[in-house]
Amino acid sequence: MGFGTIISSAIAIALILSASYVCVQGGIYMVDTLSGSIKEMQDSNNEILRTDIEIENISTNGVFINAVVRNTGKVKIREFENMDVIVHYNASGTMKTIWVPYLKGTDPAENSWVVRDITRDAINPGIFDPDEEMEIRIRVNTGEAVLTDSLNNWIQITTPNGIPSSKYFRS
Repeated sequence: MGFGTIISSAIAIALILSASYVCVQGGIYMVDTLSGSIKEMQDSNNEILRTDIEIENISTNGVFINAVVRNTGKVKIREFENMDVIVHYNASGTMKTIWVPYLKGTDPAENSWVVRDITRDAINPGIFDPDEEMEIRIRVNTGEAVLTDSLNNWIQITTPNGIPSSKYFRS
């Protein structure tokens, strides 16, 4: 009778130790995953804090809108297809707001924008580095009289990580 108690006690202790080990390992895995996620979030927030752009100049000829954008932040911008360009303009007396997608090339099709030039682009060609200026050309729908003179013409350019810059312009 005494030996059976010892065996059952040993089995119970082994089960308790095994369950404790599994719980501790699960906790360690959970803490490791959580700390990795927190680090990724902090890196993303740090990149957002270091990103900034400014629209320097806007000109238009009635069909094309040319904008010069300066990278005033510390982050390189390379994913132009993930940038948002929104144009609010007067088209024959009707105010229109459109989102304009990026188009790779040098001459935009209707309702698209392209990168025409990046000044001082010797270090990383094709990447919008800090302190560089990027000239973009936007083309809105040419099937109508577009960009009539208005004080309400407006453009917003947003980086891939969500930092916007906007400016009013006259045609």
